[in-house]
Amino acid sequence: MKILEELYRMTALQAIIDKPQVLIMIAIGLLLLYLGIKKNYEPLLLVPIGFGVLLANALGGNMAVVTNDEIPHMTLIEIAKQYGIMNMIYYALIKTGLLPPIIFMGVGALTDFGPMLRNLRLAFFGAAAQIGIFTVFISAILIGFTPKEAGALGIIGGADGPTAIYTTILLAPHLLGPIAVAAYSYMALVPVIIPLVVRFTTTKKELQINMKEMDKRYPSKTPIKNLRTAKIIFPLVIGGLVAVAVPSAVPLVGMLMFGNLIKEIGASTHRLHKEASGSIMNTATIFLGLSVGATITADSFLNVKTIMIVAGGFLAFAISIAGGIIAVKIYNLFNKKKINPLVGATGLSAVPMASRVANEISLKHDPSNHILQYAMASNISGVIGSAVAAGVLISMLGG
Repeated sequence: MKILEELYRMTALQAIIDKPQVLIMIAIGLLLLYLGIKKNYEPLLLVPIGFGVLLANALGGNMAVVTNDEIPHMTLIEIAKQYGIMNMIYYALIKTGLLPPIIFMGVGALTDFGPMLRNLRLAFFGAAAQIGIFTVFISAILIGFTPKEAGALGIIGGADGPTAIYTTILLAPHLLGPIAVAAYSYMALVPVIIPLVVRFTTTKKELQINMKEMDKRYPSKTPIKNLRTAKIIFPLVIGGLVAVAVPSAVPLVGMLMFGNLIKEIGASTHRLHKEASGSIMNTATIFLGLSVGATITADSFLNVKTIMIVAGGFLAFAISIAGGIIAVKIYNLFNKKKINPLVGATGLSAVPMASRVANEISLKHDPSNHILQYAMASNISGVIGSAVAAGVLISMLGG
């Protein structure tokens, strides 16, 4: 009986009986894995996050991320010894804000700013779509969130996971788990959310605006003669402007532009580009997903505030999409060269999924109306816009 008693104590059965809500968290982890594996929704992040949730809620495994005033003053070895390796990873790579900029470097190395440079007027709609961030930010304060919590909630509307995580780390780290899950879940649901918003904000006639016909009818008066040179100069100019105007956005935008620069330089920096967009980015994504998932425990997730974050995140997404569409409508009132409102719908980030979804909707209304390159112009500018918006929030709120 003594042996059986020791074996029982070795298991987590009694801990589960004492804390049955852990079963709900395990179900949430399995749901995230299902969405990533079976539905192929953002698998590169939902799979690590989902598995991180399972690790965190394996009672007795010492894999859940914990927060207290003592840990920041401990060495990494002491953290690993006392609180486990997941806490060591979290405090070394996430709490310091290291991994999101590293991922942004990889995103920059994978991004082609060509579509945006060829259609610079469309970049405006990437800025207009950030209205969802600030609308939800103000609304969240009005319903009881602290300003810093509201800023972290609002940034979900930027539809950029690393940006949401970076902002939350600096403003409201205790909300990291719910905000990360909401941000990546809604990014995965972009194929559902964009058509829903488009249905209520546009007309069939507007969706049939053919962008290529408009280009033929009203050709650009200032074509770019040397696109390669423009692509090399662009990250330097944008990086400099952001450094002057919104210095707190430099960790994200600066790394994004560096990644893009080494891509555009070509053969001489090919090795840097290959690593930034490959092994470095993939390693960062793994550790980011697992450690963020490890913050999602019953105590931090199962509460009313989480429900409000999920609802607020959806609202931020929807308003951002609608904001880009409305900006296009206003533009069309004053210009002969019309723009398809679907281009505005991609003003939030979620590159390139949002652009593909917009293109599919366009083709349903006119099989010859391919708008992918135009949607990408707005979509790519949305990445920069969301990072700048995050910098504004961080500066305002003292993150």
